[in-house]
Amino acid sequence: MSTSLAGTAEPSPPALEEVTGPSALGGGRRRFLDLLWLIAVTEFKRTYFGTVLGYLWSLIRPLMLFAVLLFVFTQVLRIGSETPNYPVLLLLGIVLFSFFQEATQNSVTSVVAQEGVVRKTQFPRLVIPLATVLTAAFNLCLNLLVVFVFILAWGVDPTWTWLLFPLALAAIFVLTAAVSMMLSVLYVRFRDIAIIWTVLSQVLFYATPVLYPITAVPEAYQHILMINPLAPIFNEVQVWVINPDAPTAAAVAGGALALVPAAVLFVGICVFSAWIFERDAPRVAERL
Repeated sequence: MSTSLAGTAEPSPPALEEVTGPSALGGGRRRFLDLLWLIAVTEFKRTYFGTVLGYLWSLIRPLMLFAVLLFVFTQVLRIGSETPNYPVLLLLGIVLFSFFQEATQNSVTSVVAQEGVVRKTQFPRLVIPLATVLTAAFNLCLNLLVVFVFILAWGVDPTWTWLLFPLALAAIFVLTAAVSMMLSVLYVRFRDIAIIWTVLSQVLFYATPVLYPITAVPEAYQHILMINPLAPIFNEVQVWVINPDAPTAAAVAGGALALVPAAVLFVGICVFSAWIFERDAPRVAERL
C-alpha cells in the first residue's frame, strides 16, 4: 500500500490568474451612457440647488471677469480699443475658456472624490471625469445663448461661417475631455497634479488668444503661440463668429503646414489620455 501511495503523483495546484478591476467602459455601452447622463444631470442640479440665483451664478462669474478685463484692456492697456468688436470677442473667449478650465480643474479630484463609487465592481471609471465635462458643457450651452444675444445686440451680423462654430465647440469638447481623463487618473498616483494643473491652466489662459486677437502679438511670437492646440481653435472662433476679415489660423501660422505641430499635439494628448486611463482604470481602487 505504501508503494502504491508513493507512486501516485499529487495533483498540481491550479495556476493563479490575475484578477483585474473594472475597465474604463465596464458594464456595457448603454449602461455607460445612462450613468454618464444621470451623474452629469444630478451634479448640474446639485450645484445650484438651494441658491437664490441658481444657474445665474455660472453666468455672473465670467461676466465679472469680463467686466474687469474689458476695463483693463480698453482703458489701461488700450489693446481692445484697436480691435474691432473687442468686447464681444473678449466675452466669447472668456466663456469658452471658462468651460475648459472649469471642466479640467473639477476633473482632477473627481475620481478620488468618488472613492465609494469607484470601489463598485462593475462601475465604469470613465463616467466620472466625463460627467464633470458634461456638467460644464451644460453651463457652456446656457452661457452661449446669452453671449450670442450680446453679439447680435452689439451689431455683429450673422454670416454663413457661424455654421462652422459647432466644429470649434466639438474640438474644444474633445480636448477638454481628453485632458480631464488624463488629469483624473494621474491624480490618483500623483497628488501634485492638482497644484501643477492650477498653474498650467493659468499659463494656457494667457497663451491662448482669449484676451487679445493673435494679430496683437508680435509676429515673432505668433508661430510659438500657435503650437498651443487651443490657439488655432480660438482664433478660428474669432474669425468665424466675430471678425470675418481677421487672418485665419493658417495665415497667422504661415501656412497650413505650420499648424501640424498643434494638430499632432492635439491628437497626441487624446491618444495618451485614452491609453493611460484604460491602463490604470482597473487599478484605481487599489491606489485609493
